[in-house]
Amino acid sequence: MIQIVRWNPQSKLAERVTVEELPKNIAEIPADAVYWIDLDRPTVEEETFVLQQFLQVHPLTLEDITKPRREPEQGAHLPKVEEFPYYLFVIVNPLPSEAMEEHRSKRFRFGKRDRPQLSAVITHTVLITHHYNEMRCVFDGQKFLERHAGSLARGPDYVFHLVLDGIVDEYTPVVESIADELDTLETRMFRSPAPQILSRLLRLKRRVTFLRKTLILEREVLARLIRGEFHLVEQSEIVYYRNVYDHQVRYTELIESAREMVSDLMQTHLAAISNRLNEVMKTLTIISVMGLMCGVIAGIYGMNFKHMPELDWVWGYPMALGLMATAVLVILGVFKWKKWL
Repeated sequence: MIQIVRWNPQSKLAERVTVEELPKNIAEIPADAVYWIDLDRPTVEEETFVLQQFLQVHPLTLEDITKPRREPEQGAHLPKVEEFPYYLFVIVNPLPSEAMEEHRSKRFRFGKRDRPQLSAVITHTVLITHHYNEMRCVFDGQKFLERHAGSLARGPDYVFHLVLDGIVDEYTPVVESIADELDTLETRMFRSPAPQILSRLLRLKRRVTFLRKTLILEREVLARLIRGEFHLVEQSEIVYYRNVYDHQVRYTELIESAREMVSDLMQTHLAAISNRLNEVMKTLTIISVMGLMCGVIAGIYGMNFKHMPELDWVWGYPMALGLMATAVLVILGVFKWKKWL
């Protein structure tokens, strides 16, 4: 599906247009007009029309854009930014829609194949976005332009900043969910460490690793965009990209902290389990030593020798039990004296 929003310099309005109203190629677009063309889960024919007929992109660009469709087992392309003579090409990885809902993100796999891809081609007059998944950031950007139509006149670079800002804002509920889950696991761990906690920590570690890799690569993309090295990003718009970059850095640092906390909690959990095992082994050792002493006494008086004075003694049985009890008390006293209890 192709959605097109156009800034009309004559009417000073942002209006939706159809594919039929789109010029045959980018050269026919007036210098003061701005188009945002969104390829939402497009067909091969739609990709061919926009990326080869309307704007002929480099074959390598087209290959990167269509990678999720051509190689679904490999997943999306990682974030990158490349400059070509007449356009700027950017790839980012927004969060999957399932990951943004707290009650579903805890069950979401966060695997390589689950990473969506948003590709963008920026020229002086046109922004082309391409994605095979539903993108909330694109939807929010379109809604923003409906409320602030004049923003489209600022150019494709400003519109793309709105998309990037939406992508970064999507991390807020996910990062907060991870922080809350870590606090809960930390409290439960010190109360009663259990194997289920380690299983949850391993799943959480996979989620944090997924987010960390994506955030670091996207931070590098934004860092290049704010340096002013691309002529298609106007100096007046760099300040807005810098604001997005600041948010990105904040979430990257939070994820780094979460990663360190997950590792610390895993080590703490293993130490707590080991300490608990030592306590159990100590208790079993004390019981074993006491049982051993009782067994020695019972073994002595269980021998079938004919001449044993205590066998015919009336108090022999109580004496044997008394010796066992005395041995148990002596052992407990020694362990307590050694501070092993």
